[in-house]
Amino acid sequence: MSCRVVVLLSGRGSNFQAIAEARLPIEIVAVISNRPHAAGLDYARTHGLAAIALDHTAHPDRAAFDALLAEEIERHRPDLVVLAGYMRILSPAFIARFEGRLLNIHPSLLPMFQGLKTHERALAEGVKIHGCTVHFVTADLDHGPIVIQAAVPVRADDTPDTLAARVLRQEHRIYPQAVRWFAEGRLEINRGRVNLKDDPTSQSVFPAGM
Repeated sequence: MSCRVVVLLSGRGSNFQAIAEARLPIEIVAVISNRPHAAGLDYARTHGLAAIALDHTAHPDRAAFDALLAEEIERHRPDLVVLAGYMRILSPAFIARFEGRLLNIHPSLLPMFQGLKTHERALAEGVKIHGCTVHFVTADLDHGPIVIQAAVPVRADDTPDTLAARVLRQEHRIYPQAVRWFAEGRLEINRGRVNLKDDPTSQSVFPAGM
């Protein structure tokens, strides 16, 4: 039986599209956005997927919205919840409810550059390697057991936009891989670290891209 996945997004959902097109052993049972006009919802509708808009601005506070969001997610009985450009900080109660089955992708090599404007900050710090990280979500912002990372070299002529574009291509590689491993039951968390079952030699770091 395939893994049931709910996707949360706030914008175009390019990582959602990469997952949807990767021929994974999953069933995307719902795509939910806190922004009613998110382009990712249009993509979901075009491909026959349940597309649900829950406008966070219609609710009095984060806790109330997250409670509603959690109920909507549970209605679809997911095995996994995937954050694909979901631009809201989740409440601790929400995270606890889906602990161990909530994945996120972040555009940096965590634990470096948590938060926003990661590419600008990477260039300002003069790092030579940048990248992206798929991790299980915890109550700490952009922190949690790391599933897989991909690195790209930082070039002397990079701008935030050119660096972001190269990192995004790697995001589209590693997020489907992480979802596949979860769907296959191959991820286990031990003392805050993710191990890949049955194949200790498998790479969980993709080499630097171009």
